[in-house]
Amino acid sequence: MKPNIPPVLIIFALLCFALFPKVQAVNPPPDGGYPNGNTAEGDLALNSLTTGSFNTATGLLALFSNSEGQNNTAIGVRALFTNENGSDNTAVGARALATNRSGSGNTAVGVQALSWSESDYHNTAIGISALFMNSRGSRNTAVGALALVYNTTGSYNAANGFGALLSNTTGKQNIALGPNAGYKLTTGDNNIDIGNEGVAGEANTIRIGKAGTHTDTFIAGISGATVAGNVVVCDSNGHLGTAVSSARFKDDVKPMDKVSEAILALKPVTFRYKREIDSKGIPQFGLVAEDVEKVHPDLVVRDADEKVYTVRYDAVNAMLLNEFLKEHHQVQDLKAIVAEQQKQIQQLTAGLQKVNDQLEASKAAPQVVNNP
Repeated sequence: MKPNIPPVLIIFALLCFALFPKVQAVNPPPDGGYPNGNTAEGDLALNSLTTGSFNTATGLLALFSNSEGQNNTAIGVRALFTNENGSDNTAVGARALATNRSGSGNTAVGVQALSWSESDYHNTAIGISALFMNSRGSRNTAVGALALVYNTTGSYNAANGFGALLSNTTGKQNIALGPNAGYKLTTGDNNIDIGNEGVAGEANTIRIGKAGTHTDTFIAGISGATVAGNVVVCDSNGHLGTAVSSARFKDDVKPMDKVSEAILALKPVTFRYKREIDSKGIPQFGLVAEDVEKVHPDLVVRDADEKVYTVRYDAVNAMLLNEFLKEHHQVQDLKAIVAEQQKQIQQLTAGLQKVNDQLEASKAAPQVVNNP
């Protein structure tokens, strides 16, 4: 009895036999080799190759769509999967540079590193999901798992450390060094965060260290170096800068008048810093902040815990100047009074001298005696 085979299955089988030789013609030979210096090992690796050369694909669907690209290396499942004509790319890890189509000069090492890259150039991503969402940003460097993971179009960024610049999306020319360094930055440009999480949206800012964690700073090359410029000041948040004096930065400007008289109650002292601060115990001259607070609370600076920390010596100097000017004006007034009095004395002296001369003249005149 003949088997009852549906006609549809017979037609399907014939089509398979007809197409089988053609499939064999485009698939790589058993050793995975291709002409033009190409090498493929893995199911459907370099499946779409036409004129591309010197490519290496190892893994399921590695460089699957590559047709004209050159000098690409893909190692891992779906590594450089959609690459068509991009060249000089290196992808090591499952889905590394998976959606790259025409971008060139990229290096991705790690699972899903630069996974969503499309047409960007000269990016380097080392670490799991480093530069994962990057689509059109170029010339970025991300070293560390999740570094620059959400970056989309930002360029010229450098992130080194786990989660460094993690939240950056479109910001450019940012630098982050350390675990989670700059991870709060989102869209700002030209920031440098070293061991600091950064601030969302800020730009043109340098942040080094973390408040509450880093309590001492040592920087070589400052002590003993002579420069001309403004004095650097620091607020209680660790913000460095120079004090400004232009009127455009000030409100409620008015004469100091008698306010500066508070410094007359200050008590200068000599002292030595404790050994943990100054091991040499060099004699110092200055004020005690707690004593100054009692005289004028606005003359002291407080720390993050609102404890009295130091004296605003710049303000003390301004008050000293005001008192000096007041004394100077008093001296000038006294000099004017003395000068006027001196003038009056000279006038009186001249008058007295005239009277005296008249008296002397009258005494010297001859006496005429009439004889009877």
